[in-house]
Amino acid sequence: MLGIQVSRTESSLIVKWKLAKVEIPLKDITEVYEDDTYGGEPADAVRIGTPYGTADRVVLKTASKTYLLFTSSGDSLLERIQSYLQRA
Repeated sequence: MLGIQVSRTESSLIVKWKLAKVEIPLKDITEVYEDDTYGGEPADAVRIGTPYGTADRVVLKTASKTYLLFTSSGDSLLERIQSYLQRA
């Protein structure tokens, strides 16, 4: 898979893209939703993925950071993340 990969451990959500790997504690995630703005909000969000040529943006909010995931399969990625959070 060339795009963003999301997996789960016992206590963390793992987001992989190319050589980057970000671990986000499940208990810290406060909100997950699709963002319909072009560049994504907020301006200081951690951006993962290629913003060019992708139509969907998934936002992960934690207590301290906001992560913006650029993907071409936003619905699928959003559903997968939400299922991981429900099992937490």
